[in-house]
Amino acid sequence: MKLISFNVNSLRAILNKSFKEDFARMNPDIMGIQETKLSDDKNFPFKPDGYEAYWTISKTKKGYSGTAVLTKIKPISIHYGLESGEYDDEGRVITLEFDKFYFVTSYSPNSQDGLKRLEYRQIFENKLREYLIKLDTLKPVILCGDLNVAHEPIDLKHPKNNEMSAGYTIEERNCFSKLLDSGFVDTFRELHPNEIKYSWWSYIRNARATNAGWRIDYFVVSKRLLPQVIRAEILNDIYGSDHCPIELDIKL
Repeated sequence: MKLISFNVNSLRAILNKSFKEDFARMNPDIMGIQETKLSDDKNFPFKPDGYEAYWTISKTKKGYSGTAVLTKIKPISIHYGLESGEYDDEGRVITLEFDKFYFVTSYSPNSQDGLKRLEYRQIFENKLREYLIKLDTLKPVILCGDLNVAHEPIDLKHPKNNEMSAGYTIEERNCFSKLLDSGFVDTFRELHPNEIKYSWWSYIRNARATNAGWRIDYFVVSKRLLPQVIRAEILNDIYGSDHCPIELDIKL
C-alpha cells in the first residue's frame, strides 16, 4: 500500500501548478493533505477518479489551516478532530478507520514568531499523543502530516542558529520524543538513520535552491507495524509548495 502525505500550502493554489500530474504519477492508495486553506466545507476542489475525499476546515479563520484525505479504499468510519473543544477549531486532524489500521493526518500548530503559540501547540501535541495512544489500544495507527518539528540536529540545515526558533525548541522536540516513547516510530529516520534530507524550505533567501531545509513532515507508525514498512521516502523532486510530499510503502 502506498501512502503519501503533503502539506500543499493552499490546495487551490497548487491545483494551478503541476499537482494533478504529480498526484497521478504518485498514484497513492491514501493521501493525507495539510494546510489546504479551504473555506468551503461542502465542495472539495479536487476529485480524482476512483478516490473519496474527506476534509475539514478552520472554524476560527477563513482560508486557514485545514486538512484532507483522499483514499481509494472506503473507510469504515471517519472522525474529525481530537474531541478536545477549542483544539479542534482549526481543522487540523482527520482519522479514517480501516479494517486493520487507523490513518490519521495532522497539521500541528506552528509556534510562530516569538513562540507566541508555543503553549497552545504543546497542549495540542499532548492531546494528539493521548488520542493516538487510545487508538493504538484498538488497532495499529499510521500518523502522517506536517508535525512542525525538526526532532534532531540532523533534521535541519542550521540547528545551532535555530535553538529558539519555532519548530526546534527543546519543548517541541521533547513533545515529539514523548510520542515516540509511547510506542511509535519515525519511519524515515528508522530506515535512514544517517540520511540528511528535508521536507520544508522557507520561501525566504531561496532556501530550496541551497537546500537550507527542515524535515518536519512525518509518517509515524505504531511500533508493531515497523516490520511491515517497505519504504519511507521524501519526494524532494516534487514542487508546488514550500513542502514536498513524503511517502510510506507498507504491507497491510
